[in-house]
Amino acid sequence: MNSLQYQRHGDKVNSPWFEEFLPKLLEDRDRIGLTDMVHEIDAMMITVEPGCSVAYISELALMTPYHYLVTLESESHWTHILRIDMNSPDIMVREVRNPNTHGIFRSLNEVYPIGAHKPNSRYMGEIFRVTNQHEVVELQKAREIRFFNQDQIRKLELPGNMSIVKPSPYTHNIVGYWERPVEDIRIYALGVSVIHEDVNRGYLEAKETQAKLGLDKLILPIDHLATRIYSQNREVAILEYLTLSSYYYWGSYDIASQNSSTNVTKSAHYSNEQKSPAKVFTAANHPYFVNHLVGLPSPTENFVRNYGPRLHHIALGVADGETNGQINIDYVVDAIRERGKDFLLDVIGSREEGLKQIFSSASEHSSLIIEYVQRFGDFDGFFTKQNVAELTEAAGVEENLRLLQAESSS
Repeated sequence: MNSLQYQRHGDKVNSPWFEEFLPKLLEDRDRIGLTDMVHEIDAMMITVEPGCSVAYISELALMTPYHYLVTLESESHWTHILRIDMNSPDIMVREVRNPNTHGIFRSLNEVYPIGAHKPNSRYMGEIFRVTNQHEVVELQKAREIRFFNQDQIRKLELPGNMSIVKPSPYTHNIVGYWERPVEDIRIYALGVSVIHEDVNRGYLEAKETQAKLGLDKLILPIDHLATRIYSQNREVAILEYLTLSSYYYWGSYDIASQNSSTNVTKSAHYSNEQKSPAKVFTAANHPYFVNHLVGLPSPTENFVRNYGPRLHHIALGVADGETNGQINIDYVVDAIRERGKDFLLDVIGSREEGLKQIFSSASEHSSLIIEYVQRFGDFDGFFTKQNVAELTEAAGVEENLRLLQAESSS
């Protein structure tokens, strides 16, 4: 593998330090074989508030291509496995059985004003498929990456067949590795496998609605995962993720009107994001305490100060084409709106610009936003700067309202 072969995109100027260590880290990763051994994102882990998993799985069943597969029951958690197929990552929805349960992942929420109101709701991180788990872990430990030990994994009730890196100081996300031959099905070593009737009932009702509307043929697997981080952590968060994964640096764009930048990394193994989603990092251009001097909005930094560094949204593709005389993404959004799901703005972009996008409102159950993106024809870009600016602004408005609600109920 040559992780430096890819064309650089964007107009964001990086520091000399970043430009020095980017090639050094990727060349070293290639040389020792980590790039070859770490493959696609096989699963993503999300935690929700006690009692919310039924509603959240129903929400995902309507708004995404995911299917409820099984629930793994352990002593203090239910872990619900959602799957499209073996060509796209699974989603693991975790719910604590006792609302008084405290742990490291809850503590990452509790020091932030909005995050503390839903202390169990957060995206945890990604699990990568690897071809030699022991060797990958030993190589990463030699690079000073810290892992949970097996006793800690057991106490946290995470799958015992995974090696999991401790939460990043920059993103608060975890990264895990497990060894799975590509021809084998995913099996998680955690608890007793059962089908929860209430989860299954809500899932089936949502899927029936989705099929009746024809959304099952239009909504595609995950396109990208977008994490928001503090301004000073932009470059280190990108390089840390490239150290932990087999992704490469696609590039960064400056979204000056929203005082932020969008930074994209992609899989070196798979050009199709539906196989292994792109990982996006968004950070403010300036820290919050100079906002009064630069005179610009700061929705990205405000989000991080309110929720903590974390995943902001999961973006799903929409099939190119039209349905009932509407562009597919417009049809999808109208149909879901009619079922009671709010969106932050109208669909933005156009066929002429190459793509259209929209953000949903944040889920009441996971605090995550769903983005839909439809790319037209042979459009080969990832986004347009104007679209990103409008989406960022709309999300900032909603987050300000949530902060006011949190403060009024404190």
